[in-house]
Amino acid sequence: MFTEQFYSIAHAGHEVTLWLLVILSIFSVAFIFERFFTLRKVRANSLKATQRISEALQSNNLSEIEDLSRDRETFEGRALSYGLRHAKDNGADGLEEIFNSYALIEKPNFEKYLNFLATVGSNAPFIGLLGTVFGIMDAFRELATSQGDASAVMLGISKALVATGIGLLVAIPAVIAFNYFQRQVKTIMQSLESVKDICLALAKSKKVN
Repeated sequence: MFTEQFYSIAHAGHEVTLWLLVILSIFSVAFIFERFFTLRKVRANSLKATQRISEALQSNNLSEIEDLSRDRETFEGRALSYGLRHAKDNGADGLEEIFNSYALIEKPNFEKYLNFLATVGSNAPFIGLLGTVFGIMDAFRELATSQGDASAVMLGISKALVATGIGLLVAIPAVIAFNYFQRQVKTIMQSLESVKDICLALAKSKKVN
C-alpha cells in the first residue's frame, strides 16, 4: 500500500520538481542582477576612495583624509568618520574594536542573498535528480501497463532526464555568481583594513585633532 502511495507521489513529483526549479531559477537570476549592480556601485566608490587615500598618503595631506571622512556615501568614508571621531576622543584605545564592529555590521549588507545562491547552487542538482527519479519511476510504471511498448518508457525517461538538466542549469550560474560576489565582498572588506591602519597610525602619532 505504501508503495502505491509513493508511486502516486512520483506521478506528480516530476512536474512539481520542475516547477520548483523554475521558481528557484527566477529568484536566483533576480538576486544575481541585484547583487551585481549593488556591489559594482560599492566597488566603484571603494576604488575612488582608495585612490584618494593613496594620493593623500603620498602627499602627506591629512586634510584630504579628513575630507574623505565627510563622504557618507562610501564605505571607506563612513569608516573613516567613525574611526577619526573615536581617535579624537579616545586615541588608539579601542579603535581596532570599533573597526571590527563596523565590519560585522556592514558585511551582512554586502553578502545579502549570497546564502540563497549558495543553497541553490548546492541543492538544485539534487532537486533535479529527485525529479528524474520520479520521472523514471513513472515511466517504468507506464511500461508495465503498455503491453511492452518500449517507446513509451523511452519517452518517459527522456522527459525525466530534463529535471537533472534543469537542476544543473540552475545550479551552475548560482555557484559562479556566489564565488564572484564573495571575491567582491572580500576585496571591499580589505579596503577597510587600510582605513583602519591609517586611523591607528594617526591616533598613535597624535595627528587627530
